[in-house]
Parts: sequence; structure tokens; C-alpha cells
Amino acid sequence: MSSEENGQGRKPTVAVFKFASCDGCQLTLLDAEDELLEVADAVEIVYFPEATSTMIKGPYDIGLVEGSITTHHDAERIQQIRRQCRTLVTIGVCATSGGLQALRNWKDVGEFVRRVYAKPDFISTLKMSTPVAEHVPVDFELRGCPISKGQLLELISAMLAGRKPNIPTYSVCLECKRRDNICVMVAEGIPCMGPVTQAGCGALCPSFRRGCFGCFGPMESPNTASLTAQFRVLGQSDEEIVRAFRGFSAWAWQFRQAGEECERS
Repeated sequence: MSSEENGQGRKPTVAVFKFASCDGCQLTLLDAEDELLEVADAVEIVYFPEATSTMIKGPYDIGLVEGSITTHHDAERIQQIRRQCRTLVTIGVCATSGGLQALRNWKDVGEFVRRVYAKPDFISTLKMSTPVAEHVPVDFELRGCPISKGQLLELISAMLAGRKPNIPTYSVCLECKRRDNICVMVAEGIPCMGPVTQAGCGALCPSFRRGCFGCFGPMESPNTASLTAQFRVLGQSDEEIVRAFRGFSAWAWQFRQAGEECERS
């Protein structure tokens, strides 16, 4: 988004909002350090409760939203935020696919509340944890748990330049090859979600001889059926395969479908 596009020759205004999440993606923005100073020169961060007590009311040019929608209040508030933001970007796995809290979507959330809280009548929550995009139109989704600092800076730079962000849609396997990693699934028989997971982490877990957990959600056109078959070759039970797909990105429809198909088989 250029200064001409915002219509006033001024710095674009940025607001950062939080819903059900651990704050990790907002901390990634704060952790940008030197890069954040450059960003601050190009934009005006006017609403960011995690970083400052200064809160300017909208409308905003860019809204960054972390967290999933889990309560009735959340559902109402995200509608208000959407109306206030010219461009709305969801950041992190919670905002883009429901997060770990989406595991409740296959269970009775009322039972969880009764077991955890002494006075469950005071708790008002939705039965499901859902991505922001299931409630309002979203202009771009930035994946990850947490998001990649490099991808976040690329996103902001692209917005300022008025171009499409250069965010990869290929799998973690390509990142493994670039790091000269030996495939943990082929060489050591370790179940790995890398073949169906979007790149962005730099193949962090496979680089330490651990299988990918799918933190960045489904890659473009993931072959989940093939991965399910390979997991079975490795001796994984249906329950273990379902658990693999129901991790960080459980409610992403490709992973959700793969897990449910495995349950039905």
C-alpha cells in the first residue's frame, strides 16, 4: 500500500489485534528489533496493546489479527475490526486455522468447562474454535506457530510497495533439501508432516532429526492421502495418524478432511 493509495500522502496506519492465542505472533513482531525500526519509519503503528498503551481509534489502513474466534464476544468484535480495517491480515496458526484450541471442535466443550471450572455457569464460550476467515473476509493469511519474522517483514514491505507478498506455498521438504538435511522419514522411519506442510520454519524440526509437526498448515494442494499411506507403512495406527493431522493446524480443511477420512476407514 503506497502513500498514494492511502489517499493522503501519509504513513499507512497499522493496528494489531489479539483473540484466543499465546501472543507468540505479536512477540515475533516485537522481536524484529532493528527491522521493526525500519518498519516504524514506513508505517504508523497506532494500536498495539502488547507494545504500547497508546491506542488510537480507527479506521486503519492495515489490521494484523492474531488468535482464533472462541467466544460470542470474539465473533462480534472481529466484525467491528473488519469494518475498521482497509486491509485485514491474519497472522499465525490460531487466526488462520483455529490453532491447538480447535481440538475442542471434536469434543464436548461443555464437559471441558465442567471439569476445569468450579462455577461453569460463569463461562460463556462457543462450541468451536474457528479461524478468522470463517467470520469475515480476510485479505491475506500469514501462517506459522509462531509466524516467521522474515515472512512478516516481507508481508509489510509488499503492502507498502503495493505488490503481492512473496510467501512460499511449497512444502517443508524443499526447505530440508536446501539445508542438505537427510529425510528423517525415509532414512530413519520417523513420521513427518513435512511433505504436506507449507514452508516457513526453515525445516526447524527435521534439522534436529524430528518429524515436522505441521505448524505452518497445509501446503498448496497437499497429497494427504499419500502421506497417510506412508504413515501406515511406518506402522502408525489410525489413532496416531489422526493425531498427526490434528495438531497445530487441526481445523485447516485439508488436514481436517484427512483426519476424518482416517477415522472412517
